[in-house]
Amino acid sequence: MAKEPKRPETPDHLIQLQREANAARRQAVQQDYSPEGWRPWAEAAAVVQNAVAEHAVAAGVNRFELEMAVKKAARQADEVEMS
Repeated sequence: MAKEPKRPETPDHLIQLQREANAARRQAVQQDYSPEGWRPWAEAAAVVQNAVAEHAVAAGVNRFELEMAVKKAARQADEVEMS
């Protein structure tokens, strides 16, 4: 029987980084576009991407699946907080 792929866990620190990137994006879209106004979101998104990639390698999980799990968990946490 084939071994099932390891399902990625969603570490709290990655979820928090994604939530910070989500908040930076919400703030960026509330203003007219300027490179300076969008830089915090771009930088926060890069931090998330790097952290997800590093964790995926260390944990031996699929980076794409981990990223999707982190984004989903962060979105759910944001929705709970906003309601």
